[in-house]
Amino acid sequence: MSYRGEKTPISMQCDGSVAAKETQAKPRLLHEVRNRLRLKHDSLQTEKAYLYWIRRYIHASGRRHPRELDGVAVERFLSRLATEHDVAPSTQNQALSALLFLYREVLGVRLPWMENVVRAKRQRRLPVVLSKGETATVLRHLSGREAVMAGLLYGSGLRLMECVRLRIKDVDFARNEITVREGKGGKDRKTVLPTSLREALRLQIETARLMHARDLADGFGEVWLPHALARKYPNAARLAAWQYVFPASRRSVDPRDARVRRHHIDEKILQRAIASAARAAGIDKPVSPHTLRHCFATHLLESGSDIRTVQELLGHKDVVTTQVYTHVLNRGAGAVLSPLDR
Repeated sequence: MSYRGEKTPISMQCDGSVAAKETQAKPRLLHEVRNRLRLKHDSLQTEKAYLYWIRRYIHASGRRHPRELDGVAVERFLSRLATEHDVAPSTQNQALSALLFLYREVLGVRLPWMENVVRAKRQRRLPVVLSKGETATVLRHLSGREAVMAGLLYGSGLRLMECVRLRIKDVDFARNEITVREGKGGKDRKTVLPTSLREALRLQIETARLMHARDLADGFGEVWLPHALARKYPNAARLAAWQYVFPASRRSVDPRDARVRRHHIDEKILQRAIASAARAAGIDKPVSPHTLRHCFATHLLESGSDIRTVQELLGHKDVVTTQVYTHVLNRGAGAVLSPLDR
């Protein structure tokens, strides 16, 4: 869940006028979609993306109500995304998920499997991975809070949003563990807490606690809790344990219930900091927060860690997903020694 700096679907960037024009389109239907998403505890990022695609679908279909349309209209819309707008497979899949949610969960319509959809071509791409030296150089160009966050991405293998959403209670210094709550796929997992990061993380948590104490003194101090925990445990939202390790610098209004809370840091701050650090380090590769997670996996495998262990630390459902890192190990293509080096 994010109040500010929420991610925008790729195609929204090139056609953002659609959403603006359709803000008033079918308000009752969109209200039902929003309520259903919140009932299922989907994030605000998912909510914004789904509403965007539903608005765009309505606009592309002559502003007709989706109940008047059928699977053929959905097929046509999705196919045009691939053939005319040349969207990435992930973007087309996001649009498909939004429309399936609309018909199945809101309208109660079971669409037939859409065999005639022209699918965006999925290309197999290897992740960008930095060498150990390059990674260390990037980290040295970061300082303060951003250095701690980047250290967690590389040292613990966290995803970007897993890092910014980390709560104080989920950092276990006694066991050198970090518990990731509701990671990708809604799964919890445990990963390693780097020993070299312990003191910096302690200081960051102390800073978050002091900020929380000031909020309480000002009559605030409440944090957002998932899955109706705020109703089940009325006092939990004000406890320090539930506060974010990396809180935002200012309190903000929760768009879901209009309550004033201190949310976590905007993820774009870390994205910009890492990109700037990579430029300052003179690295020409495209470097993002997720690059550090790729480095975590690859460097563990290079050092001899078992692939199943790496799979668990990353939270991958299938080891096949983890196996992509065996293709980017620092051993040459396919681990083959060039005849020139012989």
